[in-house]
Amino acid sequence: MEWSDEGIILGVRRHGEANAIVELMTAAHGRHLGLVRGGGSRRQAAALQPGNEVRANWHARLDEHLGTFALEVTAAHAGRLMGRAHSAFALSHIGSLVRLLPERDPHPALHAMLATMVAHLDHQRLTGMMIARFELIMLAELGFGLDLERCAATGGRNDLLYVSPKSGRAVSRDAGAPWQAQLFALPYFLIAEVAEPPLPEDVEAAFALTGHFLARRVFDPRGLPLPDARASLLAALKRPGG
Repeated sequence: MEWSDEGIILGVRRHGEANAIVELMTAAHGRHLGLVRGGGSRRQAAALQPGNEVRANWHARLDEHLGTFALEVTAAHAGRLMGRAHSAFALSHIGSLVRLLPERDPHPALHAMLATMVAHLDHQRLTGMMIARFELIMLAELGFGLDLERCAATGGRNDLLYVSPKSGRAVSRDAGAPWQAQLFALPYFLIAEVAEPPLPEDVEAAFALTGHFLARRVFDPRGLPLPDARASLLAALKRPGG
C-alpha cells in the first residue's frame, strides 16, 4: 500500500532512540499517523514540528498497518507560530480537536481550512476569529452542527442575533428579546464574512457559544473536560501581543 498527499503536522512523538511517529491532517486521507525513520534525530526534529505543511509519501505492507512516512516540508510555519503564546496554544488546541475525528477518515474541507489558518495564526486579532469558526465547523464535522441559518421561532433568515443553548438554533432579534438573558449572543462573523477582525467582546461571545456546545455535546459525553490548551489560548488572546 502506498499513497502521496499534502498534510499538516499535528503532533510528533519519539519512537525508540532514533525514530518518531508523526501525526498529520492530510487532504485526502484524513488524520493519519506514520513512522518517520530517523525522525528523532536533531536534523529531522527541527523540520518535524506542529504547524508545518508537508508533502507526505506513506508506505505499508497492509492498509491497517502504521506504515512509514517520507516527509518533505513545503511550508515551514512552526518557527514563527511556536514563538508566540497565542499561536502555540492555538496549534495545540487544533490538534486536540482534530484528534476527536476517526483516524483515516477524509475531511478535505477541514484540511483546506487548516492550511489557511496556519498561514495566519501569528496575527493575534485574526486568531480568535479563526479558532472560533474552526470550533463551529468541528461541531458539524463531529455530527453536532448548529443551525444558524434561520430563526428557530419564525423561520426567517434576517436579524439573527441569538442562539438557543438547548437546541443550538439561531433566534432573531424580535423573537429572542423576551429571553435575551437566557440566550447566547450570535456574533456576525460566525455566519458571514467580515471586512475587519471582530471586536474582542464578539470573539469572547463566540467562544462562549462554541465552548458550551463542545462541552455539552462532545467532551462531557466522553467524560472529558475542554482541552487545557483552549483556556490557555483564551487567556493569551487577552494579553497585548499574545
